[in-house]
Amino acid sequence: MHLITFSESERVRIGLLDRTQQQVVDLGIADAGLPDNMLDFLAQGETVLERARGAFDAGRGRLALEQVRLLAPIPRPLRNVFCIGKNYRAHVQELQGAGTAFAGDAEQPIFFTKATGTVIGPEAPIPAALDPTASVDYEGELAVIIGRGGRGIPAADAMQHVYGYTILNDVTSRRLQREHQQWFLGKSLDGFCPMGPAIVTADEIADVSQLRVQTWVNGELRQDDVVASLIFDIPTQIATLSRGMTLEPGDILATGTPAGVGMGFQPPRYLRQGDVVKIGIDPIGSLENPVA
Repeated sequence: MHLITFSESERVRIGLLDRTQQQVVDLGIADAGLPDNMLDFLAQGETVLERARGAFDAGRGRLALEQVRLLAPIPRPLRNVFCIGKNYRAHVQELQGAGTAFAGDAEQPIFFTKATGTVIGPEAPIPAALDPTASVDYEGELAVIIGRGGRGIPAADAMQHVYGYTILNDVTSRRLQREHQQWFLGKSLDGFCPMGPAIVTADEIADVSQLRVQTWVNGELRQDDVVASLIFDIPTQIATLSRGMTLEPGDILATGTPAGVGMGFQPPRYLRQGDVVKIGIDPIGSLENPVA
């Protein structure tokens, strides 16, 4: 299932995306007893998901995709987005080539967060003008959506806590990141976390390690790698985060970015007004945003 949040006639609702028919199932119309926002929907687990599947099969509450505007699947997360740095080896190597102070291998996963106000949806402009240093960079990533929460989750059980997956762009001000010697500020400017177009439920993806993460800037392929290349895989990330912290339904975990970011070029190729960034991960779809 492809779960979406969308707006139509100035109302925000949740629904299902039928990519074959280019239609949206408005769950509020199809089954009025279902939750009306994504966080509540995720928290109620398999029961409401089964009802949503029934609504999809029954064909009720359908709208043409062109009638609606897709938003981030979770427009306002309950907590900051969890992110992991330096998690593709080729990306670590390009950081070393760029001479960043954050280069070098890590023996344990390096986590940071992005503020909830960073999240925007597909086609929404990335507000690069908010960065006073003009060093805005892209980072295409697979994001994990937590379903069943918990603390002290063993790596062997971690995938049972994954509800699904979406696409995320960990937009970053590189100079703010370097000047402040930490990652939060340079990654938490308003609008610096495009997300979408949908949450694809975990049952739709037989082997997440085989998903390919690709990023284009103005049609030029910049990033291209498979999730199997992660240094710290998804179970390790979930187990590490949950050792002393309770994960909750709807938590978002960005799993890391491949090589090919703008900072890795000589000279750096940062984003400029008028650029278009597109990230594709099948079968999730593509996330495209202009730069403003």
